Amino acid sequence: MHTLQTTIIDKVNSPADVKTLNLVEMEQLAGEIRSLVLNKVSQVSGHVGPNLGVAELTIAFHHVFDSPKDKIVWDVSHQSYPHKILTGRKHGFVDKENFHSVTGYTSQHESEHDFFTVGHTSTSISLAVGMAKARDLKKETGNVVALIGDGSLSGGLAFEGLNNAAELGSNLIVIVNDNEMSIDENFGGLYRSLAELRATNGEAANNPFKALGFEYRYVEEGNDLAKMIETFSEIKDFGHPLVLHVHTEKGHGYEKATQEKTNYHWRSPFNLETGESLRKSAGESYNSIIMDHLIKKVDDDEMKLAAINAAIPGMFGLNAFKTAHPEHYFDVGIAEGHSITFAAGLASQGVKPVVFHSSTFLQRAYDQLSHDLGINELPAVLIISGGAISSGAVTHLGLFDIPLIKSIPNFNYLAPTSKEELLAMLDWALKQEKGPIAIRLPNGPVVSRENALADFQSPTYEILKQGKKIAVLALGSFLSLGEQVAEQMKAETGEDITVINPRSITEVDADTLKELEATHDLVVTLEDGSLAGGFGEQIASFYGASAVKVLNFGAKKEFTDNVPLETLYEQFHLTPELIVKDMLEALA
Repeated sequence: MHTLQTTIIDKVNSPADVKTLNLVEMEQLAGEIRSLVLNKVSQVSGHVGPNLGVAELTIAFHHVFDSPKDKIVWDVSHQSYPHKILTGRKHGFVDKENFHSVTGYTSQHESEHDFFTVGHTSTSISLAVGMAKARDLKKETGNVVALIGDGSLSGGLAFEGLNNAAELGSNLIVIVNDNEMSIDENFGGLYRSLAELRATNGEAANNPFKALGFEYRYVEEGNDLAKMIETFSEIKDFGHPLVLHVHTEKGHGYEKATQEKTNYHWRSPFNLETGESLRKSAGESYNSIIMDHLIKKVDDDEMKLAAINAAIPGMFGLNAFKTAHPEHYFDVGIAEGHSITFAAGLASQGVKPVVFHSSTFLQRAYDQLSHDLGINELPAVLIISGGAISSGAVTHLGLFDIPLIKSIPNFNYLAPTSKEELLAMLDWALKQEKGPIAIRLPNGPVVSRENALADFQSPTYEILKQGKKIAVLALGSFLSLGEQVAEQMKAETGEDITVINPRSITEVDADTLKELEATHDLVVTLEDGSLAGGFGEQIASFYGASAVKVLNFGAKKEFTDNVPLETLYEQFHLTPELIVKDMLEALA
């Protein structure tokens, strides 16, 4: 059992209390902070390594600077747990009943010491430039600090922020928290420069920050509390833009996290003593099915194929493909936009790119999806994971991928419901040359369906069950919900209803919809995503001039933040009982 030590933390309720501590007390405080972080994340999941690595840096910041007058913006804010503990939110890390009272990211709604709700990378410098310019325009004083690390410098917005920050002409401090890692290993020429700077104690001639015009300082021992206090004291109230390059150890203070940095970037609940996950693996997954299939494609030399991802290989099990065919594997760093345009370049020259993206990060590449793939009708393949209504943080919702992709011409977005359909659609997508194809991975355990699609040629709807009066078009993972609705209707009324697997999100099967118009009074759509701009809207539009009634079920157009999935399903009427109730009322 993990024993919490809170002797010093018990005395700290705000940054003002940190200023009263001596060095010995602050060093003990760093250990207690790590104990609290591990206490929480091992039980309910969260970011491990990023937070353990910045304990000393965070304590030093609050000992020297005067928050909230001095403002710090945490990039991604996945390393802000120590900051939260020191700014009045330690209760969210001590007792399990309070764990969900504090979010996993910064939030201006939680504390005056936070300024933004942030969960995606590379935004801190641009945000800080805006804050610093606002300070100057208002003729106020105070330091503005951006802390960026964990590979976030590989994102294009970070470069844009640095380029503009260098011209600010007033106080702005960019802390580059260099722990030698992204989520996985760092990728890109910039990180070779950082390695040179580390190796030369900041003296390398190849210094990209100086080249941009920044004052530059380097701290090798970023986990040395006394050194960080000394350095922060020297740069506080600095009069022009400065980059402070700090070398820290990701996972510092917890041996397993330092030995397995990728595995401990973020963890689901785990045993602190053994490191073993408390959630058992489900065995076969849609990820493993895809990896096996793509590995075989390259093994058999069927096509010139490239697998691409933006710093999240673990989400898709891509290490298996990387191990088998490293020359066909590309991790571009946290650069979603580049991943898409890079894929467009490959596709234009006859290489078939398969790009793996999380739904919540895909929005960062919208222009590239439209301008580089859509307009040019290039046959790239996108595999989208996590497209669903979820109980996640507001910064990591995955329910907007359908409206996003559906708004772009020349894209075909497919929604398989089983492993057979997934493989058939993937084969078709890899062979066709007409334009970009996206495939939305089903959520949940792998489903195998008898008589499932074996050869996908065109987006025609599949009628799984023929009924009367009511037809339910249940998209992707919600096919099982559609089948449950049919069972519920049969139980309540004795009537059979039609159940349809649409297969395609973007392409309308007009022939099937016309047949339904002649024989059904109500058409119902079920989609695991946002209704606004979604699949159901186009079905409703198709029937707009007809006598057929249409009901769309999915998520409201809103941001939710850590709301339990059961609560959301009740709110959105996404249970068989509520759907049947609404259908009967519509027919009454």
